[in-house]
Amino acid sequence: MASKTNSGLAKDLSVGEVADRSGLAVSTLHFYESKGLITSWRTTGNQRRYSRDVLRRVAIIKVAQRTGVPLAAISEALKVLPADRSPTAQDWRKLSARWKEELDDRISKLTQLRDDLNGCIGCGCLSLKQCPLRNPDDEAHLHGPGARAFD
Repeated sequence: MASKTNSGLAKDLSVGEVADRSGLAVSTLHFYESKGLITSWRTTGNQRRYSRDVLRRVAIIKVAQRTGVPLAAISEALKVLPADRSPTAQDWRKLSARWKEELDDRISKLTQLRDDLNGCIGCGCLSLKQCPLRNPDDEAHLHGPGARAFD
């Protein structure tokens, strides 16, 4: 049984309770734990228990993943959070500031890709020399004459 706080709320959560409240599969929580993103401890009956702040940490992980932040970067960012309390809005602002520039750069690149794709589809020439998608800045000429695949 979970220990109780003065307010009567369960202080600790089982893996099933975290899964239910976060909307994640138990296996995902186990995966996050194996990567060091969240932590648990074992009861005397060998059952996993999580502190309530794990719900906020899981929310941060989900939002960061949704924006395309790799798990390794999320893991590094979470290491700066205090282990003895739930992350605050100020903590989130610090974490998200790390990823904002990267996200802005990806948005810019995707916008350019979208615009180039529209031009390529409209042109229909599939010219390797002029195609901004397949051969940006005519990089193919560096590999000599003749057809070849490169990335």
